[in-house]
Amino acid sequence: MSDKIEERVEASDEAWETRRLGAEEAFVAVAGPEVEEAVERAAGTKLISIRMSQRMIDDLKFIAMQHGLGYQTLMKQSLARFIEAEKKLLWNEQVAKALKEKEGKPSNPTRAA
Repeated sequence: MSDKIEERVEASDEAWETRRLGAEEAFVAVAGPEVEEAVERAAGTKLISIRMSQRMIDDLKFIAMQHGLGYQTLMKQSLARFIEAEKKLLWNEQVAKALKEKEGKPSNPTRAA
């Protein structure tokens, strides 16, 4: 048995970002573009870049921590909720428009900003 004490680091986005995890040279290898593309295709995801204010990022990190999430996971969930709500709103507007046209009434749906 080894006398070496292993330090345990909680796996989190923060640990990866601060390079406490995943930065040991023995475990680092650069994946080629074909591997990266295959991973993205398999996951159905695409890497994007977005600029945000530091305050917004800090707020997201704080909120995410309160929910036991990483901030990028929270961002993804928030965007998914927004997209779903917006699609429902657009669908409802189209249905209302179609119903009014069917009844012979002009349609002018108003949308809250």
